[in-house]
Amino acid sequence: MKKLENRKAFHDYEILEKLEAGIVLQGAEVKSLREGNASLKEAFARPENGEIFLHNMYIAPYQPALEKPPVRRRRKLLLHASQIRRWSKQVAEKGLTIVPLSVYFNEKGLAKVELALARGKTLADKREALKKRQIQREIEQRLKKRP
Repeated sequence: MKKLENRKAFHDYEILEKLEAGIVLQGAEVKSLREGNASLKEAFARPENGEIFLHNMYIAPYQPALEKPPVRRRRKLLLHASQIRRWSKQVAEKGLTIVPLSVYFNEKGLAKVELALARGKTLADKREALKKRQIQREIEQRLKKRP
C-alpha cells in the first residue's frame, strides 16, 4: 500500500505541529487498508476521556471477510499520555484542531497515522496561499525556459 494522504488538510489548515500515532484496527480493516480502500477526506481526531479518537475515516469493507465493521466508526489512536494531555489542552484552550495528514504502514508492518495540530485558515489565507503557489510556478517555468 502506498501512503494514503489528506491533501485537503494542507489547503484548509495551517499546520502547527506533527505527530505519528498508532491506530487500533479490526482484522478486515487492515486488509482493506493495505489494498488502499480508504479515505481521510472528512476525518478528524478528538480528545475524549484522556484518549484521542479518529472520527469519520472511511475504510471500505473487505469483501472476503465474514465480519465487516462499520466503515466510518471511531478508531482509537495510540499515543503517549503526555502527548495526549498536551494536545488535549491546546485543543481546549486555543481552539485548535487535530487533523490526520496520512495513513501508512511502517517498516514493521504496523498501521500509523500522521496527525497534525492545526488552526483553520480563513478564506483570505487560502487565497493568499494559492496566489503564492501560482507565482512560484511561474518563476519555475521561466527558469526552465532559459537556455
